[in-house]
Amino acid sequence: MPKRFRLTRRFPCAMTEDGYRRLKRFAADAGLDEGEALSFLFENFDSVTDAENLGARLRLFNSELDARKR
Repeated sequence: MPKRFRLTRRFPCAMTEDGYRRLKRFAADAGLDEGEALSFLFENFDSVTDAENLGARLRLFNSELDARKR
């Protein structure tokens, strides 16, 4: 029997405009709303990310973060 899909948690979050646009595009392509799309991504995090590429992308993002906040 499949798990019942319930959105039980809500949390305030801040996203970059680029990140939000990409989330909306992914959700639309998948036929989901933004909350469902985020749930899918985090429930399946290990299978939707490339472990080797993730570290490099995270270091790049962190190195640009301060400049992007200004």
